[in-house]
Amino acid sequence: MTLTLSSVQKELLAKIEQNQARVGVIGLGYVGLPLAHALHNGGLPVTGFDIDPAKPKALKEGRNYLAHLGDAMFVDLRDSKRFEATTDFSRLGECDVIIVAVPTPLGRHHEPDISYILATAEAIGKTLRKGQLIILESTTYPGTTRDDMMPAVFKAAGEKGKGLKLGVDVFGAFSPEREDPGRKSHNTRTIPKLCGGLDAASTELACAVYRKGIAEVVPVTSAEVAEAAKILENTFRAVNIALVNELKAILEPMKIDVWEVIRAAATKPFGFMPFFPGPGLGGHCIPIDPFYLTWKAREHGRFTRFIELAGEINTHMPHYVVDRVAEHLNDHGKPVKDSKVLVLGLAYKADIDDVRESPSFELIYLLLDRGAQVDYSDPHCAQTKAGRSFDLHMKSVPLTPETLKQYDLVLVSTAHSAVDWAMVAKHARLVVDTRDAMRKFHGELGHRLKLA
Repeated sequence: MTLTLSSVQKELLAKIEQNQARVGVIGLGYVGLPLAHALHNGGLPVTGFDIDPAKPKALKEGRNYLAHLGDAMFVDLRDSKRFEATTDFSRLGECDVIIVAVPTPLGRHHEPDISYILATAEAIGKTLRKGQLIILESTTYPGTTRDDMMPAVFKAAGEKGKGLKLGVDVFGAFSPEREDPGRKSHNTRTIPKLCGGLDAASTELACAVYRKGIAEVVPVTSAEVAEAAKILENTFRAVNIALVNELKAILEPMKIDVWEVIRAAATKPFGFMPFFPGPGLGGHCIPIDPFYLTWKAREHGRFTRFIELAGEINTHMPHYVVDRVAEHLNDHGKPVKDSKVLVLGLAYKADIDDVRESPSFELIYLLLDRGAQVDYSDPHCAQTKAGRSFDLHMKSVPLTPETLKQYDLVLVSTAHSAVDWAMVAKHARLVVDTRDAMRKFHGELGHRLKLA
C-alpha cells in the first residue's frame, strides 16, 4: 500500500534525502557518539547534545574519551564543519531529527528508571516545532515511546504543541541501540538497525534517516515491536548466561570442567549456541533489560517466573565467586579477613574500558565487607569513577612480578588480552579464575589455580 505523505512529511523526507536535515543526538556516550559519527559520515549535519560539559569540550579538541572507538573518530568530528557538540539544549529547535540515547537504569528495587528519558522529552518539548522527528534509542519496556516519551514532549510544549498532530506535523519512532563496545566483527554502520514508528509515516521517515549511516535498516510495524525486540535480544542472552552459570555451580562439585563441557557441546552444528559463565553480568543492557520486561508484564497481570529466576541466578554470581574465594583461601590456611586480594580486571568485559554495571565492583565490595585488603589492576581503567551504585576511590596497581607476590590471591574477573597471563601464572600465589583465562597455564599453576 502506498503511503500518502502530508506536506510536512514530504518536506522533511526531502531534507533527509538531500542531506539538509540537521540531526540532533542527545547523549554522546557509548551509543550516541558512534551513531552521530555514522550519520555524519552519511552526509547529514549533526549536533551532539550532552549534559556533561567535558564531552563537547573533548570533541572540540579532538580528544578521545571512549578508547574503544579509536582516535580517528574524534579527529574526524573535530575537523568537520558538519558536526558540533554542545550542552545548550535550547538549540534542539534547530534540529529536524532528534535522536535520544540516554541511560535507562534500574531503581533501588529493580524497577525501571526512565527519568532520563522524561527529562530529555521535556527539553525537546520546550523547543518543539512542526516538522520534527523524534527517535528514542534507549532500551526500555514496550510502550515507552508512545505512552511516556511523546506525551511528555507534548506536555512540555504547552500551548504551541496543541496545534501539532502526531504523524502529520510531528513524528515519533523507536530504534533500539545494538552497540557492543570492543567488538571487532561489527560496528555501528554494519549492525542491522530495527526501526518502528508510532505510525507508518514516522517509520518511513526514521528509516530514511538511518539509511544515511547504516548499511541495513529493518522496518517493523510499530515502535512497540522494536522495543520488545530489543528486550528479547538481551533477555535471551541473560537467560542463557544464567543457565551456564547455574551449570557451573552444579558441575564444580562433580569435578567437571564447565568450559570444556560448553565447548564440547558447541561442536554440534545445529540446535546449540555457546554461552559462557562468569562472575556476574555487566554492561548497560543485559543486567538491566530483563527487569524492564518483568515490570511491564506485572502491569498487565502476567508474571515472568522464568526470566526472574535467571535474574536471581545472575545477580547472585558475585556472591558465589566470593564464597569460592573464601573456600580456596581456607584450603591454603588463610581466612578472608586480612588476606590481600588482587581483582584482575575492572571493565565488564575484555579489552575495553567500559565499567558500566561491572561485577568487579560488587566483587570488591563483598571482599572488603569480609575484611579482605583489596586492590585491582586493569590496563584500560587507571582509576575508578563514581557510578550510580559504587564509588570505590581506587587506582589500578601495576601488574608486575613484585606486585603479584604481595597478594595471597589473584581473582580473575576480566580476561584482557593485554594482561601478561604467563607472568600471572609464574608469580601469583593462588589464582581464582572466573573467565577461563588461565587454561593453558594449568600445568604450570597446578594446585594454585582454581576455577569459579
